[in-house]
Amino acid sequence: MPSKRITDRLVKELPAPPKGKQRNVRDDTIVGFAVRKTATGFTSFVFNYVANGVERRMTIGSPPSWSVAAAREQAKKLRRMVDCGIDPLLEKRQARDELDLGELWERYSTDILPRKAEYTQINERSIWNRLILPSLGKKRLNEINGGDIDRLHNQISKRTPVQANRALASLQHVFSTAIRWRLIDHNPISGVKRNSENGRERFLTDAEFERLLHVLNARADTPSTLCIRFLLVTGARSGEAFRSTWGQFDLVSAIWTKPSSHTKQRRLHRIPLSDVSISILKRAELFRRNDYVFPGRGGGHLTTVKNIFSSICVEADLENLRVHDLRHTFASYLVGEGTALAIIGRLLGHTQVATTNRYAHLADEPLRYATDKLSERMRYDKQQARTKKVT
Repeated sequence: MPSKRITDRLVKELPAPPKGKQRNVRDDTIVGFAVRKTATGFTSFVFNYVANGVERRMTIGSPPSWSVAAAREQAKKLRRMVDCGIDPLLEKRQARDELDLGELWERYSTDILPRKAEYTQINERSIWNRLILPSLGKKRLNEINGGDIDRLHNQISKRTPVQANRALASLQHVFSTAIRWRLIDHNPISGVKRNSENGRERFLTDAEFERLLHVLNARADTPSTLCIRFLLVTGARSGEAFRSTWGQFDLVSAIWTKPSSHTKQRRLHRIPLSDVSISILKRAELFRRNDYVFPGRGGGHLTTVKNIFSSICVEADLENLRVHDLRHTFASYLVGEGTALAIIGRLLGHTQVATTNRYAHLADEPLRYATDKLSERMRYDKQQARTKKVT
């Protein structure tokens, strides 16, 4: 192979070899750098080297996409890698075979995600498809670092700070799974600071409760209005009510058995039903079109009551109220009646005591009432003692 300085002119004027042959010209300054031309006229820049006693050749690129100057700089980088004992071709093949984040998510969503509750799957898929994959989906796993995660978190936080935290939580578990699968050796989420979240404690006051009932009572029964009533008297999560089927209810024993696949805690949850709950279910039977208690228009179950709930809130003059706040209202009422937090936790399906303890401060009034009664008794006894002494 002849050796001379590779220039743009040399590349342009390099003649094609005879049919079935190749013409190669080595650069006289960078060891291994060469230009190659085939009998068909195809020209490419290549890099030849020896690694572990084996001669290898890498294609750098072809003109005009690659200029001689750019190909020369790439050849310098490859030469330095070889001099440091690194096999560039092996590195390239390993990088090509390594998963990117989108491919990792595809495997995770097939092998791990189905184990989670249905609504959790829906939420996580939405977060990944809308927020994570467009930014990092094509990036190789070993290329993703803490800076990439910080940028993504900050980007999402500008619009939805809470959802930015949910994205981090999901990424955390996906990368932890990748470590367990031995695809990576560190988690780039480590050390990323979450946004502060203020717990929401919106629940209906007595006056608001009356206005809500007044509006509900003025409306005709529909699967949506009955579902809202049912949420209010059971404290159930909306997804549990939407997906509930008639087979889960024993109206004679007044028991609702929620299957583990429908609950957030992924456990069977069995709760007693009040007389009002049973009455609502019997009214819902009039709309029975399939096995779902609250059927939707498309033949399945209800998927949302947000629109009708918003219109009810406007009519009842209820501000800043979400459907989920009916669950908080249910809990706050039980606390106000002196129900033990442990019992409330069982009714709501909480697995952590700390989750139920968020309602503990609502018990201040009945506790204060109890202590006031004791104080009154003590004042009465003291007054009685004074009276006897005077006598």
